[in-house]
Order: sequence, then structure tokens, then C-alpha cells
Amino acid sequence: MAAAPTHPIVDVRSPGEHQHAHIPHAYSLPLFTDEERKIVGTAYKQQGKQIAIKKGLDFFGVKMKSMVEEAERLIEQHNVATSKSNTIIVHCWRGGMRSAGVAWLLDLYGFDVHVLIGGYKAYRNWTLQQFEQPYQMKVLGGYTGSGKTPLLQALQTLGEKNIDLEALAHHKGSAFGGIGQPTQPSQEMFENKLALALYQTNLATNEEQPFFWIEDESQRIGKLNIPHALWKTIRQQPVFFLDIPFEERLEHILEEYAGLDKEKLCEAVLRIQKRLGPFETKQTLLCIKENNLKEAFSLLLRYYDKTYTKALHSRDQLNQLLQNISLASVDSFTNAKKLLSHIKS
Repeated sequence: MAAAPTHPIVDVRSPGEHQHAHIPHAYSLPLFTDEERKIVGTAYKQQGKQIAIKKGLDFFGVKMKSMVEEAERLIEQHNVATSKSNTIIVHCWRGGMRSAGVAWLLDLYGFDVHVLIGGYKAYRNWTLQQFEQPYQMKVLGGYTGSGKTPLLQALQTLGEKNIDLEALAHHKGSAFGGIGQPTQPSQEMFENKLALALYQTNLATNEEQPFFWIEDESQRIGKLNIPHALWKTIRQQPVFFLDIPFEERLEHILEEYAGLDKEKLCEAVLRIQKRLGPFETKQTLLCIKENNLKEAFSLLLRYYDKTYTKALHSRDQLNQLLQNISLASVDSFTNAKKLLSHIKS
């Protein structure tokens, strides 16, 4: 798995399989289209292996030249940023006939071909194992508007290791977190990306810094869920609560969200109306329509402060885990330096 960025990985599963989820950095070079895969699979079940292979060869034969040329292009693109290599890694679902067929073709042409043993299924098993590891983390806590994500980025600039869950999920966490963001990946793809990030980040830890930073999130980020085993581990880590005045956080939120589409803001408010309450929902919607965004977000911040306080205090042994960091404003680099100074002291 560590070889993933070193050589091109070719995913010969169908386009639909690859689109749903794949190994990060893998290229889609499908042996069959989704419809062709269905035809071959049906023939295998109903007529047997030999008939299925013959049907597959009908589809494969006409693609051989184009697949070799596409593999050449992938090698050339990959070698622009890396040392010259003729090595390519091939996989299908279980390391069966699809990867064997493409590996035979590419090997015949002259590539140094390696087949991923066990295929994508083996990678998924590896992915799930990563969430069971006993990671050492430091958790950035704080109310909405505390600038936790910019602070993570500042810490990284200062040499600290971190994992940005919101970046991996394409979502900022709240009901408003999906506005202006790319489409969220599937749950499976999110897990694949997260597992690789955990592996690479943990690999970089050492005696001097045996931990990495992660933001305090609810288990659900948009439509995605942090895997339960990892979620349990995060909840047992020390929390550094960024204690920033309400008005400072409100100004930060206004800078971040004030330019967003009002209709989408109203839709987000309606998604939480049962928890927000009928009066607060009505007032917030009215403020948005009247362009009084400061009052609207003031109402929403109070709601999210209560929600976060409840989640924070649901941790076991919170008194031993929680460290309060008093900060004057939402300034990522100033706060990062103060946070690191607090840890060293």
C-alpha cells in the first residue's frame, strides 16, 4: 500500500465500480464497460466459465491496442514527477481474471507489471484495519467559528502533522458545511482516503512528535460517518478547547458565510428547524431575507454552542482530557503559536 504514489496503479474494474470507490491515486482503465461486465457476469453464472471468457474476449480483443496506448500515457504522465520507470500495478476486484488478462497484455508489450494480490477487496480489508490502530492524537476543540480548520493548516505550516477530516469529506461539518463544497465522496471512498491519510501521517510520527492533530467533529460530517472504531479513539484523546469570545467567532463566521447564496442558507436552516426550534427558525429565516446576516448567524451560533457543549460533555473522563486555551481572536498563526507554546510548557 505504501507503494501507491511510487508507481501508477491501474484499476481495470468497470467505470461504475471505480466511480463508487477506488484506491486513492488509482487510474481507471476498465477492461469492460458496466454493460459488458453485466453480460460477462451473467454468462458466467448461467453458461459457465468458458462461455463467459469467450464473451469477454469479444470485448477485450478490440480494446487491446487502446489499453496499451493508455497505459503508455499513464506511465509518461507519472514519470514527469518521478524517476523514469516502466513499472505499473494492476488490480481488479479480487485479483482474478480481469487483472490477469490486462496484466498479460501489458507484460507482453513490455511493461514491468505487478498484480495487486487480492485486488481491491484486499485493499478494503487493509483500509478497515487502519481504523483499529491505537493512534496518538491531539484534538482541536472549540465552538463553531473558532477557526479550527485554518488553525490546523497553520499548524501544518509550522511543521505539525495533522489530518483534515473536513477536507477529506468535502464538508465543513454543520448544516451549512456543504454549501460551495465539491460533491461528497461515497462513504467507501471517504474511508479509503482517510485510511491512507492515517497510514501516511502515522508513518511520519516519531519520538519527538508521536502524535498528530485532528479537529473535534461529530461522528457525522454531512452524509458521511467517521468509522466507529476511529471515532472511539478520537473521543479518548486530549482535547484542546479554543476559548474565543462570541463576537470574535461571529465575525469569523460572517466573513466565511456572508457571501453564500441566501436561498441555500435558508434551506440549511430548514434542515435543522426541529432542533433549532420554531421561533428561532422563523427569526433566522427573516433575518436572512432582510439581509441581517449578523443577527441570523448570532442566533445560529447560540444553537451550535449548545449542541457542541452537549457533545463535548458526553465524553468519558472529560476532566482529564480537556485543556482550555484562552484566545483573544480568530487568528490562525497567532493561535497556532500560542497552542504550541502551551503544549511545550
